[in-house]
Amino acid sequence: MAISRHHLFTLFKYSVYAAVILNVYLFFVEEWTASLLQYPDGVPAGSLVEAYAATIDTAAWLILILMFETETSILSHEHLTRPVVWSLHVLRVFSYGFIVYAFYGYIVNVQVVSQVDLAAGITNLCDLVSDNWSYAVILDQYELITSENCASLSDARRFYQYSGMQVLVDQPGHTDILRLAWVDVINAGVWLLVVLNLEIDVRLQEHGKFDGLVLTISNISKFFIYAVLLLAAVYWGIKGDFLDFWDAFLWLLAFVLIEMNVFNWRKESLHDREIVTLDKSGQPQPG
Repeated sequence: MAISRHHLFTLFKYSVYAAVILNVYLFFVEEWTASLLQYPDGVPAGSLVEAYAATIDTAAWLILILMFETETSILSHEHLTRPVVWSLHVLRVFSYGFIVYAFYGYIVNVQVVSQVDLAAGITNLCDLVSDNWSYAVILDQYELITSENCASLSDARRFYQYSGMQVLVDQPGHTDILRLAWVDVINAGVWLLVVLNLEIDVRLQEHGKFDGLVLTISNISKFFIYAVLLLAAVYWGIKGDFLDFWDAFLWLLAFVLIEMNVFNWRKESLHDREIVTLDKSGQPQPG
């Protein structure tokens, strides 16, 4: 039996959403491992957002994308009753709260990774093999210094220690980590612009006003916004780890799919308006 293009598209779309769900778990594992070094006595309640910023952020975005999917694709216009719409709005506001909270966590994380002091007397990582020191390989990823890896981690003669942590990094490594932390902040901030833009699009589409100059401005702004996000993904691919790059790629893909939902919704609305206009003018409806 042949599979229609619509079913293939739907299968692809929900495969992307499933991959995002998996990323929530992968980010949790990564940040939980990092938190064992950052907070050896356990993560205080007030520091959860710094320790698990990516997990909280991704989970909140997942809820948000599912709300957009429900409103723009799953539910037909007649099912978008006032109680349903308000329920979706409440869930979205809930998600936005955590997204802004995670954005704050990324800002705090920049401050955390900025706090390093010169590790006086340490000139060779192999001298620390038996002292439970770790090395910051990349942002939020630490490797225990052992006799097997100490020579390959860094050949620098000067190292820096993260405040309150038994973790070292050399100068180039610290620069890369700090830049990655700033990319997290920029990326999170730009994503807030994405959803603001999308919220405006959806509300205008609900009232049949997503057209003309408004549509043009929306498309132009999206071009620049998504360009910044693509650059962030490329930077993660070069300087970060695969999970960061893969997550950025998936979210770009997921929101392109939502944009396609809005495009199809607008197309159907225009078609319905044409039918109503023809019907009111006494002309036969196309069929």
